[in-house]
Amino acid sequence: MNKENQEPLTKIKLYGDTLGDGVLQMSFTLPMPAGDKARVAAQIFAEKMGLKKVHILHMEEIDKNFTFFVVYACSEVEVDVSQIEVPKLEYPQYTFDQINDILRDKVGRKVVVLGACIGTDAHTVGIDAIFNMKGYMGSYGLERYPTLEALNLRAQVDTKDLVKAVVQKQADAVLVSRVVTQRDSHIDEFKKFLEDLKAEDGNYPKHLIKICGGPRITHKEAIELGYDAGFGSGTLPSQVASYICDEIVKRIQNKDELKVEG
Repeated sequence: MNKENQEPLTKIKLYGDTLGDGVLQMSFTLPMPAGDKARVAAQIFAEKMGLKKVHILHMEEIDKNFTFFVVYACSEVEVDVSQIEVPKLEYPQYTFDQINDILRDKVGRKVVVLGACIGTDAHTVGIDAIFNMKGYMGSYGLERYPTLEALNLRAQVDTKDLVKAVVQKQADAVLVSRVVTQRDSHIDEFKKFLEDLKAEDGNYPKHLIKICGGPRITHKEAIELGYDAGFGSGTLPSQVASYICDEIVKRIQNKDELKVEG
C-alpha cells in the first residue's frame, strides 16, 4: 500500500522490527549475584510484568550482590491515541521587542521576576540559561529585557528564603527550579515552597505567577502541584518571557490597580 494513502493509526502497539509486533527493550538491576538463578529471576520479573517471548539478552555483574540485565520481550498492550488529551500551556509567542512594547503599554512599570534553584540542588545551568543576558540558543535571557527586573538567586536557595525574597521584592512572577530528582525530591521541594508561600498569605501580591521547571517537570505535573505553569528541558528564555508577559497582562485586566503609570 502506498504510504500516502494509509490512514493515520489510532490504536498502536510498540514497534520493534515490524509494525504492531510489540517488541521492546528494557534494562534493570536485581539485588542478587550474577548467575543462572539471577537470569531466571530476571525472566520471571519480566513475565510478571505481562511481557511475552522474554529473552535475557545481557547479564552483567556490577557488584558482588547486584546484576544488570538487558531484556528483549513483547508487549500485547495497545493504546488508543485518539483518546489521549495532553494539557498544554497555551500562550502567544512574542519577540523580544513585542514583549517590551506590551509591558510598557499594558503595565507601565518593570515586572519583577525572581528565580532560584531550591533546596540543596547546586545546579544552575537551567536557571542561568533563562535569566542571564546572553540567554540560550539565540534567545535573550530575562535580565536583558528593560521592562523586567529579573533577579536570579541561583542555587541552593532555601524555600523560606525564596519566599522572603518574593515578599520583600513584591514579585510579579517566581521561577522555581529543581534538577536533582532522586526519590522524587524535586516534588517534595516544589510542594514545600508552596507551603511556605501559603504561610505568607497576604504579604505577597495576589497576582503572583508561580512557575516551576526542571528536567522531569511537565505542565500537567506543575498544575497538579499548584503552580500556574511548568517548563521542562529545552525551554527558551523567550518562551518564559512570553508566558509571563501574556499572563501578567491578563491578571491586570482583572485587577486594574496592578498598573502603575510611569
